[in-house]
Amino acid sequence: MTDLQQAQFQGIAPWKDHFANLGGVQIFRDAFPVTPGHLLFVPDHNDAEHIVQAFRLAQIKGRDMVDKGECDGFNVGINCGRSAGQTVMYPHVHLIPRRAGDTEDPTGGVRGVITHQQNYKKPGYKNPTDK
Repeated sequence: MTDLQQAQFQGIAPWKDHFANLGGVQIFRDAFPVTPGHLLFVPDHNDAEHIVQAFRLAQIKGRDMVDKGECDGFNVGINCGRSAGQTVMYPHVHLIPRRAGDTEDPTGGVRGVITHQQNYKKPGYKNPTDK
């Protein structure tokens, strides 16, 4: 799928709660937010240039939210493929605002996609490259 408009027409890109248009990237509120303010940065075109632009804009928005005191930090990420948890098969970048205390132990951040590997400082972490 190379075009957001086509993906929406075909029902592949289900986003409806439009937040902003930033020239080549559409921003939507996530329908199933992880935290308040969870946004999706969706490129108009499915190519590297527009996906990188979506990441750049998510980073800028996250820093702006921190500067305004809307959150204490943020995660930016993308799921690529079903094995990585992607459920909407059109590229989109998540901006997840974080607040002190929103999780018991935020150590490792996005590493939490593999729960038992998240906190590499705790006993039980196993380096997957070790034999």
